[in-house]
Amino acid sequence: MKLTIFNFLKILLLAAVLPACNKEENTSLQQLDMKNVSYGSNAAQTIDIYLPANRTTTDTKVVLFIHGGSWNAGDKADFAEAITAIRTQLPGYAIFNMNYRLANSANRFPAQSDDIQSALDFIKSKASDYKIDANTVGLVGASAGAHLALLQAYRFNTNGNIKAVVDLFGPTDLTTLYNNHPISQASQPVLVNLLGATPATNPTLYQQASPINYVTASSVPTLIFHGTDDFIVPINQSITLRTKLQTANVPVQYVSYTAEGHGWVGANLVDTYTKAVAFIKQYVK
Repeated sequence: MKLTIFNFLKILLLAAVLPACNKEENTSLQQLDMKNVSYGSNAAQTIDIYLPANRTTTDTKVVLFIHGGSWNAGDKADFAEAITAIRTQLPGYAIFNMNYRLANSANRFPAQSDDIQSALDFIKSKASDYKIDANTVGLVGASAGAHLALLQAYRFNTNGNIKAVVDLFGPTDLTTLYNNHPISQASQPVLVNLLGATPATNPTLYQQASPINYVTASSVPTLIFHGTDDFIVPINQSITLRTKLQTANVPVQYVSYTAEGHGWVGANLVDTYTKAVAFIKQYVK
């Protein structure tokens, strides 16, 4: 076909219009919520997905929530209230809330860490479909979920996609937790159920499962929350982590709530939401 001035102008016009059409298509996307989506073959491997309106693969970053429950209990529903509160303050973020295989004789560690990685791989595989940036991820975990989030961020973040982690009273040194817990008769069976061993019988496994052992100068920024009266995960677990992060010159924010235990409500919970949102906006961008 002869390239006339008229055809040439049409080509230029299409080149200008097509990107605008694609942009219009992305900005017209509606909010989309999906519950109990499978990210693996096990029945426990499900994830809830909250996609914002007007999302794009360049601007819509990811926040992944990981529930607690002593590794052997709990459910993603435990974060339902928090997600409702935080979502309104993070309208441009895609939020994922996952379940994982709970620890028992058939699902010892590292099954739980493997599930975190599988969920992240699933999110990555769906980035184009969901119109999100799966290369920019923040992790939020509570208690056992915070332990898994910290371990993922410090030890397994090989591609650098995890940019920050929010730690709500998570265990950081499992050897110390086993040997020095104030209520050892309650804490030690929980750790043995997770790891299938004690520090005496398998010290290497306890070392490998402890996030504090993987702190380096390149570790991601970390926000730590803990109650001073927490008897389930003693506050020294967080204080020691803070000190090691500071020594390594890693950005760390530490918030302690006087007379609070393993979780809190009211004004302190609102403060937690506010600080977590500000932290995510600062580092997951």
